[in-house]
Amino acid sequence: MLHINNVSFSYKDIPILENITFSLEKGSHLSIMGESGSGKSTLLKAIYGLLDLNSGEIFWGKQQVLGPNFNLVPGEKYMRYVAQDFNLMTFTSVAENIGEFLSVFDQENHESRINELLEVIELVNFADVKVKNLSGGQQQRVALARALAQEPEVLLLDEPFSSIDQFKKNELRHRLFPYLKEKGITILNATHDPNDILSFADNILVLKDGKTVANTSIEALYQKPKEKYVASLFGQVNELPISLLKEYTEVDASILIYPHEFEISKESGFEVYVINNHFKGGHFVIEGLAENSQTVFFTNPNALKIHARVYLNVSLQLVNKRMVHKN
Repeated sequence: MLHINNVSFSYKDIPILENITFSLEKGSHLSIMGESGSGKSTLLKAIYGLLDLNSGEIFWGKQQVLGPNFNLVPGEKYMRYVAQDFNLMTFTSVAENIGEFLSVFDQENHESRINELLEVIELVNFADVKVKNLSGGQQQRVALARALAQEPEVLLLDEPFSSIDQFKKNELRHRLFPYLKEKGITILNATHDPNDILSFADNILVLKDGKTVANTSIEALYQKPKEKYVASLFGQVNELPISLLKEYTEVDASILIYPHEFEISKESGFEVYVINNHFKGGHFVIEGLAENSQTVFFTNPNALKIHARVYLNVSLQLVNKRMVHKN
């Protein structure tokens, strides 16, 4: 089990991480989310042993992770860290890059292991191509394969698909994460893309300004986010005053509603004036203005006429679950 106990880290007296605490079972998948500058990458570096902490401790089982002040070569052998800079040997082939990380004591199995990893990252036909001739996305996939070469116990991924084009991302996710789960590799995946987590991660840790604002299951966080910052990590979200939904309410509160959760009516609800349609493939996201001049986004199978007026409703059950009282 991975234990992170009250970890804090500062850079030139600027706090980057503050009292981060969580545990992670062996073989589980944790996604770390937050806006740029929230501390995601720094947390991964701390867990790998690249930083000397201001305070706190990190353990993998009974082994304590120690920073550069304690290790001549920072980093732990049982972990692999895939950073946003790929650190590849650009003038050698893809196969040679992967083979470089295999054990010298298992030479007879090198070829089969390299081929297995080439299958995972879908670069079988590029085995003999020099890395310098690959695209950025292909290089990122080679970096993933290198990290997996000796099957680490813990894999730390920092925006692992950021350079990979949309055509390959979904296919690679569905190939890579089940493979890691099957191997029992513990995953910490720092990302800003909800598509990296919704079907794959067991739990999610949300950081904001270096502090933990949520640590729970994906479904629980999606269904009942504590604030708009958290909900917006899953995509577009509306934050509306309860008074807009219940005209005579005296409660000073707001509600978070994803666009698809609105029900459209021709007769009852709060009135919205359609100002734009955004095509999303299987549906449209409609942009409208409510009577309080607040922008509201909702979904519909088809585009609506500009300047049309529709009524939106939200279920009472959702209102009770999502209501956020103001201080």
